[in-house]
Amino acid sequence: MFHTAGTVMNLQRLREITNCYSGLSIALLGDFCLDRYLEIDPARQETSLETGLSVYNVVRVRAQTGAAGTVLNNLVALGVGKIIPLGFAGDDGEGFELCRALRALPGVCCDTFVQTPLRCTFTYCKPLLVEPERPPRELNRLDSKNWTATPAEVEDQLIAAVERHAGQIDALAIMDQVDVAGTGVLTRRVLQAVGEIARRRPALRILADSRRSLRGYPPAQLARRGGRDVFVTLAEDGLLAASPDGLVTHRAALPIRGPIDIVGAGDAVTANLAAALAAGATPHEALELANAAASIAIHQLGTTGTASVEQIAQRLDDAMPPGA
Repeated sequence: MFHTAGTVMNLQRLREITNCYSGLSIALLGDFCLDRYLEIDPARQETSLETGLSVYNVVRVRAQTGAAGTVLNNLVALGVGKIIPLGFAGDDGEGFELCRALRALPGVCCDTFVQTPLRCTFTYCKPLLVEPERPPRELNRLDSKNWTATPAEVEDQLIAAVERHAGQIDALAIMDQVDVAGTGVLTRRVLQAVGEIARRRPALRILADSRRSLRGYPPAQLARRGGRDVFVTLAEDGLLAASPDGLVTHRAALPIRGPIDIVGAGDAVTANLAAALAAGATPHEALELANAAASIAIHQLGTTGTASVEQIAQRLDDAMPPGA
């Protein structure tokens, strides 16, 4: 069964769900990345005397958590009470910046986040041309990744961290960001450990997102096969939720209100699904909140956007038909 749902959540129900966020404890297991933004002033462009090539002068450097860290940023923006990042960084300058950025965020508990010389820090270096009266324009990105298998010693540390927190959390969000399987946090052994936790705690909300897997699977079929709810992002066509009983609900994307940057939209969806479901929302209610959050995130330019509860409430109110 398939149906397209309209915006039906009223302010009272939204408050009932979101007022629970401050009491939640959510762990986030996955590939944390340093997003380093290099803001370039084109008016200061020079020519190198040595090479004859253009020199772009960086006038500001910004560092924030990316990849799984973008999901974390959204959980922070929602006011989730305790957020536990479970992942690794290298014992390098980028790792120092990433760990410093994590520790600076309210509600984030980093006591089991792994920093190791056995891995380099996953980094997206993003040069941005910043000109007056124009949206920032991103140039070719410079990425640093791990290309070898994650060592068993690091896997052991990750598994121990997950086990330590498993009995004390309301939800576990899993974020697989690497292109080459086995080179990041979510190795086969780590996923087996998560599977054991799921068997011990069947009521624990576990939300998984992978950039490499589940492609090509019809959402209702996948939900029936796994016996769990499945959520599918459809870019400009909105979101789908499929339940094990075969019901598929579609929510259309909210209207675009100006220039957009789609980076981070899916992470906003993941964070809002995790928080809402942990707070007792139905899958369809969680879908509505996530859809509104994605609409807010894509309108934030030159950064990876987030959405607060107040912004979501305003966005849903704006989307209500007259007289509703």
